[in-house]
Amino acid sequence: METTSVELTVWCIALVSSLVALFFAHRFYKWMMQQDEGNEDMVRIAGYVRAGADAYLKQQYKVVAFFFLIIFILLFIAAFVLNVQSKFVPFAFITGGFFSGLAGYFGMKTATWASSRTAAGAQKSLNDGLQVAFKSGAVMGLTVVGLGLLDIVIWYAVMAWGFGVESLEEITVTMLCFGMGASSQALFARVGGGIFTKAADVGADLVGKVEHEIPEDDPRNPATIADNVGDNVGDVAGMGADLYESYCGSILATAALGVAAFASPELLQEQGLTEADSREWQLRAMFLPILIAGIGIFLSIAGIYLVKSKEDATQKALLKALGIGINASTVMVVIAALVCTYFVLPGHMGVAFSVSVGLMAGWLIGKWTEYVTSDEYQPTKDLAAQTVTGSATVIIAGIASGMKSVWVPVLVVCVSIICAFGGATGFNFSEVQFFTLGLYGVGIAAVGMLSTLGITLATDAYGPIADNAGGNAQMAGLDPIVRERTDALDSLGNTTAATGKGFAIGSAALTALALLAAYVEEVRIGFDRWATDETVITEKADPGYYKLNDQLVILKSTGKEKASAWLIFPDESQEDSWTSVASGTTTPFAKGNGEGTSLAITGVGARKSVEFKSGSEISIIKASKATLPDYARYYDASLMNPKILVGIFIGCMATFVFCAMTMEAVGRAAQGMVNEVRRQFKENPGIMDGSVLPDYATPVTISTKAAQKEMILPSLLGLGVPVITGLLLGVGGVMGLLVGTMTCGFCVAVFMANSGGSWDNAKKYIEAGNLGGKGSDAHKAGVVGDTVGDPFKDTSGPSLNILIK
Repeated sequence: METTSVELTVWCIALVSSLVALFFAHRFYKWMMQQDEGNEDMVRIAGYVRAGADAYLKQQYKVVAFFFLIIFILLFIAAFVLNVQSKFVPFAFITGGFFSGLAGYFGMKTATWASSRTAAGAQKSLNDGLQVAFKSGAVMGLTVVGLGLLDIVIWYAVMAWGFGVESLEEITVTMLCFGMGASSQALFARVGGGIFTKAADVGADLVGKVEHEIPEDDPRNPATIADNVGDNVGDVAGMGADLYESYCGSILATAALGVAAFASPELLQEQGLTEADSREWQLRAMFLPILIAGIGIFLSIAGIYLVKSKEDATQKALLKALGIGINASTVMVVIAALVCTYFVLPGHMGVAFSVSVGLMAGWLIGKWTEYVTSDEYQPTKDLAAQTVTGSATVIIAGIASGMKSVWVPVLVVCVSIICAFGGATGFNFSEVQFFTLGLYGVGIAAVGMLSTLGITLATDAYGPIADNAGGNAQMAGLDPIVRERTDALDSLGNTTAATGKGFAIGSAALTALALLAAYVEEVRIGFDRWATDETVITEKADPGYYKLNDQLVILKSTGKEKASAWLIFPDESQEDSWTSVASGTTTPFAKGNGEGTSLAITGVGARKSVEFKSGSEISIIKASKATLPDYARYYDASLMNPKILVGIFIGCMATFVFCAMTMEAVGRAAQGMVNEVRRQFKENPGIMDGSVLPDYATPVTISTKAAQKEMILPSLLGLGVPVITGLLLGVGGVMGLLVGTMTCGFCVAVFMANSGGSWDNAKKYIEAGNLGGKGSDAHKAGVVGDTVGDPFKDTSGPSLNILIK
């Protein structure tokens, strides 16, 4: 098939933008490495953290590689033996997981080198510390978008131009499978990293702060190095893998929906286009999200250079400094979306409105998360006040605060879905031919939300770098002013991390809806594979119609044309129990009792009628041309279908069981950490007076082993439940499962992230000198609340993003 100008132009822009992202990521990395690393103690402490993080990731990647090998073998059998998947799928799955892991690894390596340099920068000024931490975080952001877009353009070139695959449906659905590889890698990274970091954090806080009343990150605490290691493997490597998957998933799902939308003859006719124009417009719709993502990279880089602060800046001023960069990038993307849509998809300017809706949704969710979690605002101050009456009241108030905070993100996502759908369809919600185009609008809203990921992820990855810098300053015994500055950066980091989690959850909801629709596209491709499988209809069989079951007919044509699948709808499938139909206008068929009669196949195009001599009639629709509402009717995707309802219940159940499993895992891992830290304090009294150096390596080993062991069951739950549900309940059950997990998982994830962020910043608010300050009873209660919130915000909550998708 001849390459079009739009296809080649956008592909080149996307390739260049991905390489530019990687270039600037390397440039920021080199700049960071040139900064002052600090004194000998600072370098030594950073080395401990780096070694622990490296050891953990090597161990994790060994476990993940084993699972990837098993899944690769299963996909290989599905593709090459059973012929139910594209031959490219096993390899796409592997590359998706590899690039996702690579993005997390680069971000984590940068973060571990940046901690002492951020502390050294904070010795000079607050702005110097901010610049080092933020530009190091930008390495993570730009690496994720650079590798993600590079993977997409390479796979398109390989399939379309290297192997000459002409079907855009097959290309987009196959490319979605490398998103599945990224999702699997992200699940292990999020769950394993979350268990590691929170086990170390709980052990360090409960024994160090509460029992021995020593400061946070005190060098006398044996778990402090493990705690700092955990910040990197969980909040940097895990978050990077998570958002890499969201980024790629949103682009690829939207591309698949664009191809499906402009395959509709009704939509083409509505737009005054012919069947011959179909492929050109499918390509345009497919490449628009790729173009917006590519332009977003350039605008994210521009925003990164706008982030600066003054020396005497408050947390609100620091937030404003980061906000300037994000807001500038957002506004520029809105303008760019208008221009891109005008040139690539003329006549559909409403799609640009959908992009703006996604950007606005991400901004609103971020702002709301900032309001309910930052100690600059009243909700967290009110939560901190609850510590005066003890641990129980602060835990009750934190849970209630998180639950209450769910209403704004839910309404924002609901309004966004309606507006994005309406924007793409001209707010025409009733015409069937516009339905897939509306879902394309929802998908491109998710692309819009994630188009500035280069800078939004930088603000998130910045948080654990600032946290590690504070630990480095404390352990190295730097001047108190340095710790004050790193605490200001760290407190800001808690808010940006909470904002980033809200952003990640919001994008997961929109991406998941697009992926749900893309799942139906995969089912459509499955019907085509079924029709052409020679084990179903042999090559020697006569041309004609063959019934495979009560709801599926195969048309075997003459000549070189491939066999095609035709759908019979459930309300018509029981009209007659016919078995096969030979060629001709009227042909015999057999009833269940063996009596013969006759029928005629009438109609042209994708929709035909089967007229029986008895007077009854059923309609059949070509599977490759059926609309998404057709498939909803085909699988009876209504609330009255018990399979759908059961699937929804299973999805909701999976959300809670997954959270329980990850929190129990943190509890078990933390128990081992607490026992080890207590043992060291008891057996080596010299630790407290500083005459004996604690054993930092053993707690790191304990967390590493616990994380590897404990991450397996929750990950298998996420990977296994859809497969088992599909085998038992079919496609309809899986659709219900996906809806249940998406809706319930979204609410629970927001609740957990916001509760955890509020508890963390309430503790920071007390440590700043309020309500009695450090060492007070209120502070001890705040530490307990923060400890409960740790697995909420850093393990279970973020891991739900991947479970949803």
